[in-house]
Formats: sequence, C-alpha cells, structure tokens
Amino acid sequence: MIQGKWFAPGEDLTDNVAPVRRAVFGVPCPPSDPQGWNALVFLDDHPAASGRIWWQDGAFWLGDIGVLPAFRGRRLGDLTLRLLLFKAQSHAAREVRLLCPPETEGFFSRLGFRRADPAAAAGPIEMFLPGDQISLDSCANCAKQNCPNRK
Repeated sequence: MIQGKWFAPGEDLTDNVAPVRRAVFGVPCPPSDPQGWNALVFLDDHPAASGRIWWQDGAFWLGDIGVLPAFRGRRLGDLTLRLLLFKAQSHAAREVRLLCPPETEGFFSRLGFRRADPAAAAGPIEMFLPGDQISLDSCANCAKQNCPNRK
C-alpha cells in the first residue's frame, strides 16, 4: 500500500525523512526544517521517497525530491512531485520554482516546468511552473493517444 505523510515546518524529521535524504543525496538532513513542509511517501510501511516545499522570494520552491534506489521505477518520484504541487496549488501559488541536475530536467518538464534561463549551460538548472498551469492530471502531458485512462 502507498501512503503519504506531511511534516509541518519545525517537526522532527530524524526517523523518517532524514534516512531517505541521506541515502538518496549522500548528505545529512537536519533534524527539523523550520521553513518547509516535507512530504514522505511510504510503500508497504517503508519510507521510500521524500520532497520538500517552502515559500521564498514570492514563489514556492521545491527541493530534495528523491526516491530510495530499492523503490525506483514505481512512479513514487512522480507521486512525490504531485503531492508537492498539490500543496502549492492549494495555497494559490502564483509560481513554483526548483533547481535540478540537468539529467532530471525531463522528469520535471513532463509536468510543465520550463527552464528559467534557456541559455544556461552548466550546473543546476532553474525551472519554473506558473501556478495557473499546475496540472495534477496524469494524462495532461502524456503522448499516448489510445490510452484507456484518457477520457
């Protein structure tokens, strides 16, 4: 069974979110996050994926989105991203932004994120999504035209 759990700003992340972040990103996670909401996705009662969202400089920012290697390929990263976008949408976000490694650009662009600076070449890529273009519809950007899920 897949479940999601939110951790409010300031809540203890030590037992659940921190081990996922440490394993995925190889860096320690602080015991709490005073600024952001943290989403944690469980698969069969095991923490499997996490991500965070926070407000800064007039936009919602996403970060630390990752899935433990043992749980990859099950669309848990996609689910985590959608949970974060739902949080932004439910707070009337005007814009959602993130920094991502170049190899993950396609993952975020599937849900409508675009490069903030198309000419940027090296390093992390800053991407944005206007709040009025947030779509949680799984089929919105899907190329499959004859899919039984499409209405």
